[in-house]
Amino acid sequence: MAVNPGSYSFVLQRGADWSVLLQFKDSNNDAIDLTGATIAAQAWNQPGTKKYADFGIAYTNRSNGQTTISLTSAQTATFPDKAYYDVLVTSAGGAKEYYLEGVITVDESYTT
Repeated sequence: MAVNPGSYSFVLQRGADWSVLLQFKDSNNDAIDLTGATIAAQAWNQPGTKKYADFGIAYTNRSNGQTTISLTSAQTATFPDKAYYDVLVTSAGGAKEYYLEGVITVDESYTT
């Protein structure tokens, strides 16, 4: 099945923990069963020559298509002002498809 990745851009504070619950659905708005699938997400520079981080992945509810991706404060502390990410789903059968992509805008934090 060919997937056109969805787009989700977000803003985070440099040096803060960040996470979001993702809900994967098909074109009929039905949950995609992620049982047996693996998910990976990474943040990179625009040409894709420098990786900034691997996101943490928590399989919140596989059968209902839910997973949480996260970044730690130590990871976001080193981010530049803008980074790019994508989410890769590898099915139980080994098919690899990108389901989500976007831009991360990093705002400076001041309180310590």
